[in-house]
Amino acid sequence: MSDSPARLWRALVSADPSRPFVTAYDDLGDRIELSRATLDNWVSKTSNMLVDGFGTQPGDRIALSLPPHWQSLAWALSCWSVGARAVLTGGGDAPEVAVAGPDQLAAALDGGAEEVVGTSLDPLGLPLREVPPMVTDYTVEVRGHGDHFPAYPVDAAEPALESADRVLSGAEVVAAGRDLVKAWDLGERDRIAVVVAPGAPLAALGSDLAVLTAAIDSGTPLVLTPPPREGGLQAFLDRMGSEGVTVLFGDEPEGGLPFRRVSL
Repeated sequence: MSDSPARLWRALVSADPSRPFVTAYDDLGDRIELSRATLDNWVSKTSNMLVDGFGTQPGDRIALSLPPHWQSLAWALSCWSVGARAVLTGGGDAPEVAVAGPDQLAAALDGGAEEVVGTSLDPLGLPLREVPPMVTDYTVEVRGHGDHFPAYPVDAAEPALESADRVLSGAEVVAAGRDLVKAWDLGERDRIAVVVAPGAPLAALGSDLAVLTAAIDSGTPLVLTPPPREGGLQAFLDRMGSEGVTVLFGDEPEGGLPFRRVSL
């Protein structure tokens, strides 16, 4: 049986729940770190919200108008956990659910989705400052759902990701990540810094989200961070050194630390 992203994620969490999986910095330098278990708690709650709150079925399309963020990772993993298709680009039929940050909510409301979910993208998961009519505030709604999501019979051959005018099965999403693991020579002792400008689309992790699935397959923690501000290169490099970063992906600043600079 081919591996699906959800199956890989469950295996990773079970292997070492307390190990860090994602550390995120915002453009003010605020930091939050989530272990595999903590992120999985958000994944479980979100999956339960999708199924119990929105009636999501395998094969449903969920549009993710989100930047690289720890909540975005939870949403992608939740889509795959319930057998839904994560949609990274607009166009086509209206999705069953649209998820958007504050700057994309108006477009999401105009997109014809049956349900629109807004998230503040606050580092600590705070609620939206303003909730437009017909929008569900993610971080308020999700907290009322269960901390455990039962293993769903997700078929790895079914569509899991829609991006750049193509549709990938769960098995193909996993294969894209494994290709990066091999190309980048990733292991659990590595740590990948994903350096992206604020507001970059989630597809900055690859149109097939390969950086995410590579991290899951190899057990390599992620550090999500904006590029250094003007005059802040040394502070950025020091921060990456303190985080134990070994692999640098994205908007690559020049610097002297021994990162492996990689690209898709």
